[in-house]
Amino acid sequence: MTLDLASRSLPDLWQTLGNIDAVHGAYYLLMHAVFGLFGTDLLVLRLPSVLAGALAAAGVTALGVRLSGTRAGILAGLSFALLPDVQRYSQEGRSYSLVCALVVWAMYFLVSAVLGCRVPVITGRRSSVVPWIAYGTLMLMACILHQFAALALVAHAFALPAHARRPWVYTALLVAAGVAPLAALGMSQSGQVAWIDGVTGGEYQRFALLALFAIALSCFASPGSVGKVSPEAPFSLRAIALPLFVVPTALLMLVSLYQHFYVERYVLYGLVGLALLLGAVLDRMLALGIGLRATATVAVVLAITLLVPESFKLRTPESRSDNVTDLAIVLSREYAPGDGILYLSVKRRAWSLAYPSVNKGMSDLAQELTPAASHDLYGTELPSAQIRARMRNSARILVVAEPKGVRAESNGTEVVKKRVLAEYFTKEATIRIDGAQVTIYEARTAAAAAERVGS
Repeated sequence: MTLDLASRSLPDLWQTLGNIDAVHGAYYLLMHAVFGLFGTDLLVLRLPSVLAGALAAAGVTALGVRLSGTRAGILAGLSFALLPDVQRYSQEGRSYSLVCALVVWAMYFLVSAVLGCRVPVITGRRSSVVPWIAYGTLMLMACILHQFAALALVAHAFALPAHARRPWVYTALLVAAGVAPLAALGMSQSGQVAWIDGVTGGEYQRFALLALFAIALSCFASPGSVGKVSPEAPFSLRAIALPLFVVPTALLMLVSLYQHFYVERYVLYGLVGLALLLGAVLDRMLALGIGLRATATVAVVLAITLLVPESFKLRTPESRSDNVTDLAIVLSREYAPGDGILYLSVKRRAWSLAYPSVNKGMSDLAQELTPAASHDLYGTELPSAQIRARMRNSARILVVAEPKGVRAESNGTEVVKKRVLAEYFTKEATIRIDGAQVTIYEARTAAAAAERVGS
């Protein structure tokens, strides 16, 4: 999706964002500039996420060092880099990795700003507004890239000592005002997230277990604090890490009881809190004697043993829910001149956008306007009567659909497509790939003629 939208001209992209997907508009504009500098391909598409993942890991390390010491910071950075979800979204062409990097560095400047508020009370010096400006700017950028980054602001509120609340409130209000127009536009386009299901019981249970695990970690975490200038108002690692891990996800789940918005990657930055806690716990275990040091070593080795295979798996095509590369290979191999391509759901046409050269020249039986021409994500489809006529005039159709058991949003033409296939075509073969399947249909008259020739 990012590849297609960011490749459009600026007027076309701007018009599309007025219709749909404005919540990701800033990222598409950023990638449009990146493509303009380095060319349009999948490597360039993923490069910003890779760099953002590295920047986020560096930020976790710097924050851990600031909050709990050098060793805890390094261990936190390493823990963050090993988390499977961090690795996954650090190689995808979406905004989540970049949002995570912005949030973690905003937190770094928040710590500096809080200390700046307290130092004048002790020393009599004027505090600087620069850290607050940096914090507010980075949080605004994160919220513009993805509005659910604003939930990190709520987590920060839980961590603040009393003396820093007033400047934080001013900064948070400015951030909210800056992102409000985009949020309002996004809410007017909320129909685009109709595909999101409600939170399942398994997801609630998983989050509850992880939250309990994080609470246990916070109880055992190294008590290091940057609040040594004032024993009355410590600003500790666990004070900021635990709310960051728990609060955004909990709030998004609560909101999803009213409107289905919960998707785990929307609050990816919460893993920063988990990594900080892991680093602090490992640091404390290493400092508590030979027995616990050996236990910590065994735990780390076991964790690496479990995570490394997952890391390698994430770098294979099979790890993707939609393997568009294999789909492009299958279509180019099976398609013959005169065949028709039929996407059973209008949304599945997005699979063709990653390799436009492969689909060029193929007859898309249901398409009226391309996504670019319609200023939309998936393009528009012909009226049902015209789709039916085109299908009846085809001797062979390659039907692209989701695997059985996977729900796809329908625009009303899917029923007609299935009915025509059932009445006038014979299923010849089905080729299954990760996240999709291609079924080859031949017209019954053509199949009968072929049988007569063969006999």
